[in-house]
Amino acid sequence: MTIDNLDGMMFSQMVRLGAHHLSNNAEKINALNVFPVPDGDTGTNMNLSMTSGANEVKQLNTTNISEVAQAFSKGLLMGARGNSGVILSQIFRGFAKGMEQKSAITPEDLAVAFDSGVKTAYKAVMKPVEGTILTVAKDAAAKAVQEASKAKDIIDLMEKVLKEAKASLKRTPDLLPVLKEVGVVDSGGQGLVTIYEGFLAALKGEELPESIDTVGMQDMVNAEHHKIAQDFMDTSEIEFGYCTEFMVKFEDDKLNEKPFDEEAFRNELSEHGDSLLVVSDDDVVKVHIHAEYPGNVMTIGQRYGSLINMKIENMREQHTSIVGDKTEKKAAPKEKVENAIVTVAMGSGLKALFESLGASVVIEGGQTMNPSTQDIAEAIKEANAKHVIILPNNKNIVMAAEQAAELADTNAVVVATKTIPQGISALLAFHPENTLDENKDQMLEASKQVKTGQITYAVRDTQIDGITIENGNFMGIEDGKIKATHSDKLETAKLLLEEMIEEDDEILTILYGEDVQAEEVKQLEAYIEATFEDVEIEIHNGKQPIYSYIFSVE
Repeated sequence: MTIDNLDGMMFSQMVRLGAHHLSNNAEKINALNVFPVPDGDTGTNMNLSMTSGANEVKQLNTTNISEVAQAFSKGLLMGARGNSGVILSQIFRGFAKGMEQKSAITPEDLAVAFDSGVKTAYKAVMKPVEGTILTVAKDAAAKAVQEASKAKDIIDLMEKVLKEAKASLKRTPDLLPVLKEVGVVDSGGQGLVTIYEGFLAALKGEELPESIDTVGMQDMVNAEHHKIAQDFMDTSEIEFGYCTEFMVKFEDDKLNEKPFDEEAFRNELSEHGDSLLVVSDDDVVKVHIHAEYPGNVMTIGQRYGSLINMKIENMREQHTSIVGDKTEKKAAPKEKVENAIVTVAMGSGLKALFESLGASVVIEGGQTMNPSTQDIAEAIKEANAKHVIILPNNKNIVMAAEQAAELADTNAVVVATKTIPQGISALLAFHPENTLDENKDQMLEASKQVKTGQITYAVRDTQIDGITIENGNFMGIEDGKIKATHSDKLETAKLLLEEMIEEDDEILTILYGEDVQAEEVKQLEAYIEATFEDVEIEIHNGKQPIYSYIFSVE
């Protein structure tokens, strides 16, 4: 069997089988994580994202591959969950761009699409780190470009792409030391390989095994996203005060003098602000940017044509009705308020705590179930405010939050909080008389002043950071680093607090989870009062799953 040209119907089958294969193996991907915590969710995030894309494709009945790819890209974008899901959506967003205006594609066209996907994904990440899904995608695309002219047909090229993707996945521990230390490969990369396996099986008309093949490395096939793969997701801390939107209508005489290049234009504008979006076609380019000097940005645009549809807003705001009657708001639409804060928390106690501190909308999610881009976008809409601040409270939600902010019809910014204590500290730093960007800056700075501790249990035996951890034992984690382990939960909490609390610390906040009894909390409180006499204690029933205790130390 040979396939010289790939059309929309066959690509639709590839997407469906890729999604199905990923779904069958999501739990296996979840179970393997650098940290042996019970919240590994790369497989879940990629599966939900991929399923959203596949569902869009299922609604089509066309042989046009460009139309199918665009629908797949749209579904992925709106369903993207977690960093792995967002990166996956960007890979196939670029992939779709690479085959625009084509009803069917050749092996050379497929190679261009793979390469376009990699370029789009790398641009979406502020500080790309090698040894992740990005590396696997890049190496596979490079092989596609190298082999395209020599490939016998589409199947032959896809076989070479998959072979290189698997080889790249095996190399990820050589690029990220923490992967080699634990003996695993990158989980996001494994997810992409799994999708590519589905693609090839669809092309060849073959059945897939229910379980993915392992790649050696201590009989484990994938790896981390909590400790490393999200560390490069940090957003810029530079703040800009004016929400600036405009369009440039291209003029031939100016284009003859200086041809327009969207990527170069975007890169130049990125030096003048943040929250940047640039979209162009043959006639116009549309720009959205938060800039300190809007005139400078527009001057750059004028090099290519005339300015139209200009709008500049000074992002000053007054604090009105951040805390309100939630029942009343849902029952009847209210007039749009100036400001709102959207945040994420898992557990009814934590949800109530955030609401009491002024959060307008609390999305119930976090560990094991990251909210999607669309979930966050809907929360922004529900907030019904001119200016919205988003607190993701989890490293693996930051990218989805940023994507939702870009899609929002209102001014929305993300304060990249990565833990619940960081989110609480950021929320307390909100000041009603500050501008949006001033609040973002101060809230981000406040989030950095708090130390986060977590108590959870191990789901397998492992050794990391010089600590041997047994399956079922408890672990004490401080800001992403395992500091203590013990068979007893309370003893683990004591060991962690001894590591966390220093002489200058003044406040300890305890958020206890759904598995903790009141008597145990009293014992822990008595221990703290006797051991750390100068530390003030606050205790809340967070009712959160997974983590028995969440500690905030300031």
